[in-house]
Amino acid sequence: MILQPSTLDDLCRTLADAHARGERVSKFHLGALNHVLEYTPEDMTVTVEAGITFAALQKKLAEHSQWLPMDPPHPERISVGALLASNVSGPRRCGYGTIRDYLIGMRVALPDGTVIKSGGRVVKNVAGFDLCKLFVGSQGTLGIIVEATFKLRPLPEVERLLEFRCDSLDRAATLLESIMASPITPVVLDLHNLSPTFSLVVGFDGMKEDVEWQVAELKKIGAVADSDLGHQSKFHEGKEEIRHVSVLPTKLVETIRGLGKVSFVARAGNGVIEYRGGAAAPRTDLPMELMKRVKGAYDPKRILPDLKETT
Repeated sequence: MILQPSTLDDLCRTLADAHARGERVSKFHLGALNHVLEYTPEDMTVTVEAGITFAALQKKLAEHSQWLPMDPPHPERISVGALLASNVSGPRRCGYGTIRDYLIGMRVALPDGTVIKSGGRVVKNVAGFDLCKLFVGSQGTLGIIVEATFKLRPLPEVERLLEFRCDSLDRAATLLESIMASPITPVVLDLHNLSPTFSLVVGFDGMKEDVEWQVAELKKIGAVADSDLGHQSKFHEGKEEIRHVSVLPTKLVETIRGLGKVSFVARAGNGVIEYRGGAAAPRTDLPMELMKRVKGAYDPKRILPDLKETT
């Protein structure tokens, strides 16, 4: 069964009917639930329906020089709900974290059609248990996120992106060590092999004077060239399956070597590696018994997909 509701009431009614019949939901599309429900620029918070695309939300926020400091792949296609359900991130994860760090409230439609709320619409909120973190990254297996409230950031005054071009992974590792030991605080720190050489992309943003100082400090480490985030879109244009592995940042280069001949983009500040080709990385042991108990509590009839069906 594929759900494509036109309203929240429509979604809840359809879920309740499916739950009563024990009919499984294979997919859901919330494209019609795409409105900005409340935006208070002076409070730097926004509440939206989950079907709005991330690019459309960013465009609205930019009218008031604000943004959600995320850069997921294909922002023009990914919805806010899908972004939350997958907890996917991009190059700016190094400096800004992930979408869950900006989430302060949400509403979720459960498999039986009831709607629950977690958090609120203000930053200083202590109402109830923090269930937001339970649903973020759950891949839509526990409930369908229908509304979310975020705290926002002002758009930075300037941004600079530079890169080191490295003839070997050893050179990249040396540069990474120097950057980590320096006083600079990059918001982007990506290592990739999508150009003829290995490239280490370093980004800064904020007030002009601060960015200029950090760029000057970076140039003390080695020769750099102006860059951009083109490697992000280039990597995600490929056809092969994207695989993921997460390690300690100190194990990043060692892990990349072990992957063999693959195309990769690595968040060097976080230890997250995305790659195409090669063998699948060993899966991290998951607390399956706990996950089954949580699934059983929220979806005992297994109306929504199980986690193994979404990965």
